[in-house]
Amino acid sequence: MAFSENKIDVLKKIKASKSFEDLEKLRLYYLGKKGLIPEALKGLGSLSIEEKKSKGQELNIIKKEFEEGIKNQRTEIENIEISNRINLESIDVTLPPNISEKGKIHPISQTIFNIIEIFGNLNYAVETGPDIETDFNNFTALNIPEHHPAREMQDTFYVQDNGDKNVLRTHTSPVQVRTMLNTKPPIKIIVPGRTYRSDSDATHAPMFHQVEGLVIDTSSTMVDLKSTLVSFLEEFFEVKNLQYRFRPSYFPFTEPSAEMDVAYTKVNNKIKIGEGDKWLEILGCGMVNPIVLDNCNIDSKQYQGFAFGMGIERLSMLKYGITDLRSFFDPNYRWLDHYGFSILDNQTRSGL
Repeated sequence: MAFSENKIDVLKKIKASKSFEDLEKLRLYYLGKKGLIPEALKGLGSLSIEEKKSKGQELNIIKKEFEEGIKNQRTEIENIEISNRINLESIDVTLPPNISEKGKIHPISQTIFNIIEIFGNLNYAVETGPDIETDFNNFTALNIPEHHPAREMQDTFYVQDNGDKNVLRTHTSPVQVRTMLNTKPPIKIIVPGRTYRSDSDATHAPMFHQVEGLVIDTSSTMVDLKSTLVSFLEEFFEVKNLQYRFRPSYFPFTEPSAEMDVAYTKVNNKIKIGEGDKWLEILGCGMVNPIVLDNCNIDSKQYQGFAFGMGIERLSMLKYGITDLRSFFDPNYRWLDHYGFSILDNQTRSGL
């Protein structure tokens, strides 16, 4: 069976198709198992070797051109449908928002608002930085040299960029480094933001949020660090006379280092922070290691300071009774409706 149709006419038919259905009919008619091209290829068996080779090559070229034409037209139809859908679903962004609608603020965002507000009242400025960081800012400047075990413990996501070894930041400390490199003391900042580590279960996520604090001046001590953290936690958890303890710990970027625990009890299977006979680790902290100051071009003989860091998801879970960290990232409206916050709550708190 010979293929006798004009190739150009068939390509025009394909180009003129306006729907996936029309395109599929043409594909089956010409390229399907019983289509004209496969049938013509089957009919080559009765030809001589030279004719078979010549006709076979010609049919395969036609087949390839039809396949390419159908593929291109399918993409064209998809683009037209997407464009039409966008036009139908367009939103006038100049319209004023209707705050009576049922949108909710995510608990993570609400927690960040609260943290900024509390530390803002303590005269802390807010600093931010990029999620992709240099190896120097994320590790070396913080007294974590090459092959240091801390790099392995972080389970870091490395990013290869033009030969440079960059990372998805494992903490928000690189923003502290950037601030110290570009700002003269005194420094008093908090750094909320996203961080990344290769870990995922009910209490860990590969992307999560931290807030870190840094104070650099000539006189700050562990006493100032403790009073700052106790004031913050009492305000955040809305408790008075917080029961707490500091335990010696180790971090490469602080010396001495400590972990802070808070007392808690369980009421109706929910954790109540502030008092009780059980202890829960809440954050890490310490005096800034002089090596870090020197790495950031700050005279460690003249200046000193303290730093602290805590997980925002952890704070949110403890304050709002959320038991599974993974639920923060589920697109579940019922969950957000239950744990979310009205925008009016923040307007009232801010005095708007």
